[in-house]
Amino acid sequence: MSNPSDVPVTAGLLREWGLPDPGDSKKSRGEVVVVGGSRRSPGAVFLAGEAALRVGAGRLAVVVPASVDAQLSVVMPEAAVHSLPADADEPLEDGPRGSIESADAVLVGPGFDDPDETRATLVAVSKLDVRCLVLDAYALGILPRVDRTTLPRDLILNPNKEEAAILLDREPGDGEPDLLEIARRYDAVVNCYGRVVTPDGRSWRVAGGGPGLGTSGSGDVLAGAIAGFAARGVGPARAAVWGSWAHARAGDQLTDEVGIGFLARDIPPALTRALHELGAEQ
Repeated sequence: MSNPSDVPVTAGLLREWGLPDPGDSKKSRGEVVVVGGSRRSPGAVFLAGEAALRVGAGRLAVVVPASVDAQLSVVMPEAAVHSLPADADEPLEDGPRGSIESADAVLVGPGFDDPDETRATLVAVSKLDVRCLVLDAYALGILPRVDRTTLPRDLILNPNKEEAAILLDREPGDGEPDLLEIARRYDAVVNCYGRVVTPDGRSWRVAGGGPGLGTSGSGDVLAGAIAGFAARGVGPARAAVWGSWAHARAGDQLTDEVGIGFLARDIPPALTRALHELGAEQ
């Protein structure tokens, strides 16, 4: 159910907002770092990273466990690939540390499958100079155990309803989670199923998307899109709105084209088509 205060996200609103001038080089379009992955779920990093590039980010680096770095180097020729330390409590090496500190947006969480390792990695990342941090998946599950004051000012959370319940420290219910409570508790922009809320109470609602987006890996694409817009220089709230809209519009396009049954890997190219259809500067 929509909140009466939600601003509907329309094509007209997004055209009014616009996107930063992409400039004439990959550096001017922003750099994204995706930190995540595991032997069980290496593809989440791939999906998130491609999504960031598909919405116009210029450069991509990924920081992943050493068990999967070689495989991702092969399938992600557009990305710089760095390894996490074998012991999650060890400091990051110069390569990943340099990429994270030079990035315009850092996404942590896609593909991680161990809570303790995820927390240790997030703590290590938070010690660096991070401009904008996007958290997804396991990084949301461990967020209540992380001191908010150690995280960057610009923080975007991308929970599903189960993760929202964890952030609220309550059992998942059938109704819509209280996103404003989450936003204020963690002093963060929150995006959940097309609703974006800020700590000061502003909120937007993205319609569309459809059931086809309920497929494995779709959330990783969404998180990557949000990070991509943030890297381009869009503020946290608008980055979440842009990412949610592009993800939903891609879902609508794919449903019209092929029906239910498209894969998460089909969504990133559709993000680019959605922006082109809107006439947004890319």
